[in-house]
Amino acid sequence: MATETQWEKKLKIRTARSRNHEMDGENSPYEPTPYSVLERLADSGYLSKVNILVDYGCGKGRSSVFLAYKTGCRVIGIDYNQHIIEEAEANRQSSRVKGITFIHTRAEEYEVTDADSFYFFNPFTDIILRSVIARILDSCRKNPRKMQLFFYYPTDDTVSLLMTTEELMFVDEIDCRDLFPGNDPRERILVFETN
Repeated sequence: MATETQWEKKLKIRTARSRNHEMDGENSPYEPTPYSVLERLADSGYLSKVNILVDYGCGKGRSSVFLAYKTGCRVIGIDYNQHIIEEAEANRQSSRVKGITFIHTRAEEYEVTDADSFYFFNPFTDIILRSVIARILDSCRKNPRKMQLFFYYPTDDTVSLLMTTEELMFVDEIDCRDLFPGNDPRERILVFETN
């Protein structure tokens, strides 16, 4: 398994966490998904070149670039922070990985069109998450298709929200506890599909 530094060099991107990114009461501070977790998701078989993935709270683009590179899926990364989106775009250009678009917008305002896969690493509050899920499900009603949602390191409140959303069905858990010390039960990716 490659280290964080090795992946950064291989992909020709810079996505390590920095201290100076703004945060507000609704959005989480910038924190990239560890590459080891992204490898688990990429190797799970859920994503391939036929998928269009929305990376909510994409930050500097680590998940977007990595998943497009490893699986061939198309990725739309969205983030509310203009400065971070500019860094993501610079990473997209330096990586030369195809099929990635970054958009500066708030998650609850993003219009879901033909995407069928969605990735979340606790990017915002559950109030915003409810609105985002409502938009995803509305898109599915307008254009019926199988959709899959991936939630890394979910909070108990997020799990409760997902389990009680009628139109979503829990289908899998990708265990990531062995990747880190401490046996943290939140080290997992929950996979949901639309009914």
